[in-house]
Amino acid sequence: MRRAGGGQASPRRVAMDCLARREHSVEELRRKLATRDFTPDAIDATLARLEQEGLLSDERFAQAFVAARHQRGQGPIRVRGELSQRGVNAELIAVSLEAVDWRGAARAAREKKFGPDLPDEYADKARQARFLQYRGFDTEQIQGALAGSREQD
Repeated sequence: MRRAGGGQASPRRVAMDCLARREHSVEELRRKLATRDFTPDAIDATLARLEQEGLLSDERFAQAFVAARHQRGQGPIRVRGELSQRGVNAELIAVSLEAVDWRGAARAAREKKFGPDLPDEYADKARQARFLQYRGFDTEQIQGALAGSREQD
């Protein structure tokens, strides 16, 4: 990326451009800056400064990421894996995932895909369970969605 004066963009400028589009985890931003051939020391200093200024936050990233994936109908197993790949620590992932009603999300995902009527046939139940499992819901959440019992929540 070249700037108008002909000089190369600074690591801060590149990081700010990325953050202007969406939240990033610290590790995600580190990887992006590393692909731009900035020195590790410059990257570390830039990320530390952005965190200090409150412009970069793994906590805020995790919350936004969980909310976005929840809206898409994805389950906690899948979301946990994606957050882990993006360098978010396990404790922060656990806290972020606790804030969501995953049983309700599983039910909503099933109803959106298959309609409000619960399956009667074993084959239909199995197909819907596989769909929810692929989406990242656990066995308990899948069973709740297929039982349709709202009182269990």
